[in-house]
Amino acid sequence: MGLFDKKVCDVCGNEIKLLGNRKLSDGNLCKDCAKKLSPWFSERRSSTVSEIKDQLAYREDNENKLADFKPTVTIGGDGVKIHIDEDAKTFIVTRSSNWQKTNPDLIEISQVKDVHLEISEEREEEFQEDEDGKAVSYNPPKFTYEYDFEVQLDIDSPYYPEISFDLADEVETTKDSAVYKYYEALGRQIQYKLIQGKYPFTMAMREAVKEGLDAAIKKDEEAAAKEEGEADQAPANDGTRWFCPNCGTESYGNFCVKCGNKKPIM
Repeated sequence: MGLFDKKVCDVCGNEIKLLGNRKLSDGNLCKDCAKKLSPWFSERRSSTVSEIKDQLAYREDNENKLADFKPTVTIGGDGVKIHIDEDAKTFIVTRSSNWQKTNPDLIEISQVKDVHLEISEEREEEFQEDEDGKAVSYNPPKFTYEYDFEVQLDIDSPYYPEISFDLADEVETTKDSAVYKYYEALGRQIQYKLIQGKYPFTMAMREAVKEGLDAAIKKDEEAAAKEEGEADQAPANDGTRWFCPNCGTESYGNFCVKCGNKKPIM
């Protein structure tokens, strides 16, 4: 058989167009069938035709079951979110706002073996110019920090042993900031909701989530007002104590003493 001979999908029977073949361990798969597989599935090349047919049957059944899925809790940042139906004890993981059309895997909470939250840090030193124009360290040294907040779900499934996604990546902030506490609390909330009894979700974590959501809403409102030319002027410095919604630092003037964020309108 030549390189450019016509191939047929061993799953649906349709002819596979040029560059449309997705190899299986014992056959060929067209790209249209491949698109129907779980987004968390990564073992296509080592799978048999029979195994792919079984998964596509599962995916079709999954799409039908989604019609009865009614999420009561949604957890997530700007990207991937977890929607949980606490009554049916099922959930989905998706970045699509219109998830009804994307057929995300409907997973039972009982399938979750564990939930891991990994926070990785990258540190970069800041420099200043001396009188000769050379870059020199501050005294004491100053650093900027970036954090990735990754969640991994260990799943009892024949199609994917784990689901990994970022709540947020490359977030420039500090460990004592409200932003850091918000994303960490989101991860802890996912652990608490999916593995109840093993991971705590404290009142401080609940407050961090609420404050983060409030800050996100305020940020969106301010951005919309700015686009419409209605952004408010900075408030007068009346000596009132306030806490920065961006980093949580106590301040008294018009701007946060730590991150420079403008004092919110009270």
